[in-house]
Amino acid sequence: MASTTSDIPVLLLKTKSIPADGYQEIFAGWNNYLPTFLPVLEHRFREESLTWLKNITSGRGFSPDTSVAAESSFGGIIFTSQRAVEAFTSIVESLESDTRDELLPEALPLYVVGPATARGLRSLGLKCQIIGEETGNGAALSAFMLDHYNSLPTSQTVRQDRKLPLLFLVGEVRRDIIPKSLQSPDLHQEARIGVHEVVIYETCEMASFHIDFARALADNVASEVKEQWVVVFSPQGCRAMLDCLGWLDEAGRYKSEVTESLPTTTFIATIGPTTRDYLIKEFGYEPHVCAEKPSPEGIYAAIENYRSTNTRTQL
Repeated sequence: MASTTSDIPVLLLKTKSIPADGYQEIFAGWNNYLPTFLPVLEHRFREESLTWLKNITSGRGFSPDTSVAAESSFGGIIFTSQRAVEAFTSIVESLESDTRDELLPEALPLYVVGPATARGLRSLGLKCQIIGEETGNGAALSAFMLDHYNSLPTSQTVRQDRKLPLLFLVGEVRRDIIPKSLQSPDLHQEARIGVHEVVIYETCEMASFHIDFARALADNVASEVKEQWVVVFSPQGCRAMLDCLGWLDEAGRYKSEVTESLPTTTFIATIGPTTRDYLIKEFGYEPHVCAEKPSPEGIYAAIENYRSTNTRTQL
């Protein structure tokens, strides 16, 4: 979708989250920003894992039904990515609406690492507890779960003399902070929490990203907007982004002498220091802003702060 001259295009280098995306909500509602999602990575759900999750859910693996085998039961679910939420969403939506509260009861804790995962789960309208969003990272979430889960009644966490593990829906590439923390040998045996990891999705680079990004840039130039923002969420796609902008020399490093003769001035924002440092180290390019908090609100605040002190006096 092309912008008008009053819009400020924001090119978000990510897949739009479903059923709700915080970046769409915050940028579409304020200051005439026009958000556009340009996926860098392609996520593919594993059908066999989705089938397994559907069977566990419909088989009352999350309900307090004591007749269900402990080996097929879980005391809670851990979410640390939007893709895991999307996979779970597909399972919930496949259930008969009048069975959801029974199969996914109010007492079932859904542990989340931040507001984005929490927002996606809340949009499902389940009665389950959705908790942990203030933790912000895996280590903090682990500490939270150790305290919370171990404080629950044993009637909820123990079945057939077995402490129920937590189900962790993960991607093919993930860190092991949470499983190691919950099962650390430094903990007393009774405090440890079992973690059953299920790889629910795989990730690969989107072959069409370079073309899609170049087309979005061309559309904005054709619309003669004065400024546009590009928000980068991971190291993947950084090279293609800089290449499309014409900011790399033959050695693949940032052209420090770059001057934009086009009517559109491009500004770069990163979700956090990891991506910012990657741009600096690999390409010698320092983005205009880096969000203090890796969230829609953090990115929005960083851009607004930069514009209020820089671009509005220049454009």
